Amino acid sequence: MINQFEAELARIRFVLVETTHTGNIGATARALKTMGLSRIELVAPKHPPDAEALVRASGADDLLERAGIHPTLTDALSGCRLVIGASARLRTIEWPLLNPEQCAQRLIAEAAQGDVALVMGRESSGLTNDELARCHYLVHIPTNPDFSSLNLAAAVQVLAYEIRRNVLERGEASVETSTRDLATAEEMEGFFGHLAETLSQIGFSDPGQSRTLMKRLRRLFNRARPDRIETNILRGILSAAQGRKSPSPDAAPSVHQTHGISCSSE
Repeated sequence: MINQFEAELARIRFVLVETTHTGNIGATARALKTMGLSRIELVAPKHPPDAEALVRASGADDLLERAGIHPTLTDALSGCRLVIGASARLRTIEWPLLNPEQCAQRLIAEAAQGDVALVMGRESSGLTNDELARCHYLVHIPTNPDFSSLNLAAAVQVLAYEIRRNVLERGEASVETSTRDLATAEEMEGFFGHLAETLSQIGFSDPGQSRTLMKRLRRLFNRARPDRIETNILRGILSAAQGRKSPSPDAAPSVHQTHGISCSSE
């Protein structure tokens, strides 16, 4: 049964941010391969995979060879329709929180439509608040509160196991998903940048004091999960608020330019 879902599993990428120890990269490769997963993306690792990583991979060398290395999280998330971040602690602004089983179900369901990502943070400090704000959901592994320290590769193994288990039991799972052409991670980043610029230009926010505001707005739009047409409409509105007839040169084209329809046609 697992074979029929190989295409979906190949769309699930594990993104490791600024790993310090190459052994953890190798152990992650081993953890993923044992569960039928194959994609690792590295964001600015302190050291690229080396001999220690190969030893810890224990035969999952092919995953290390194919691992992408990216300068930024934006690059590593390119093309993803869903992003889930792993977090061991609560944040000031609560994000939608999933347990490992819910996380696996959501990743599998969304992977039927396109690429998805599970983002793991640094060994010492995890993901920053800004990085977590890039995510649609957070996943938390309920460890012992008196000793919650979990090795990076061990956390990957827990989440990878849940993905495989839920693939095998997929016939019993019922998870709501979307078949819409959702805006990708990089398209949403373009929108958020345009939104912050506009709010500053129209005097709604002070760039030096708008971090909390932007986090809340990120949460709002990540929860709404606009599709590409809706994102283009929103950017057209922002451009109009800025007094421009069309978005800035680096902005996405307006809905009129890309689809030849008006907002009232839907």
